[in-house]
Amino acid sequence: MNLLTRQCVVEFIGTFSLTFIGAGAIIATGGENLVAIAFAHGLALSMAVYASGHISGGHINPAVTIGMLVTGKIKPPAAAAYIVVQLLGATLAACVLSSCLPGEAVDKVKLGATLGSLSAPENVVQVIVIEAILTFLLVTTIFAVAVDKRGPKNIYGFAIGLTVCFDILCAGKYTGASMNPARSFGPALIGGHWDIHHCYWIGPILGGVLAALVYDRIIIGKDGGGGDED
Repeated sequence: MNLLTRQCVVEFIGTFSLTFIGAGAIIATGGENLVAIAFAHGLALSMAVYASGHISGGHINPAVTIGMLVTGKIKPPAAAAYIVVQLLGATLAACVLSSCLPGEAVDKVKLGATLGSLSAPENVVQVIVIEAILTFLLVTTIFAVAVDKRGPKNIYGFAIGLTVCFDILCAGKYTGASMNPARSFGPALIGGHWDIHHCYWIGPILGGVLAALVYDRIIIGKDGGGGDED
């Protein structure tokens, strides 16, 4: 089994885990316990990143993969493969949740879709801006702790998961705080809930790409992030 196949397998498992646990928590709580939902997503992502980081880099998110692509951290064929398996992992997770959990609980929260009080056509700009900001913070954290050679590598999974957690606590009520097109795509496809779905691609990708470029080109820079010596 070649390296890319192994990388795709762990990306599939990681995105399945995030979607299964995250959407499952929304279903289990009826979408009414934002703290539980935030911690479910944060802990699931943290463990997925720790489990896959040494193999695939632990992207678990198309927006992260695209951020790595535009900064040359991953090649286009591998990036495309990552995104495909991330979408497949999230879709399978949504399919399992839809098939195994009570239909009434699933329908109440639209299969744990990443939607909030602003998720309506008249609020498209607001949703995109908020999702872009949330993903900017997430990808900045990823670059700071996992890409930057000076970063605290022993806590990178915890830091990334905690960022998702506080992002959801801040904006989960309003946009669903997706930050992840795959996490949004799986429940949307299986549940048929496509409300302003494009926003959950545009916002995270814009925020992720901007964060990646800022960190890579400005914070790390040509000197590799070493800075000036006094």
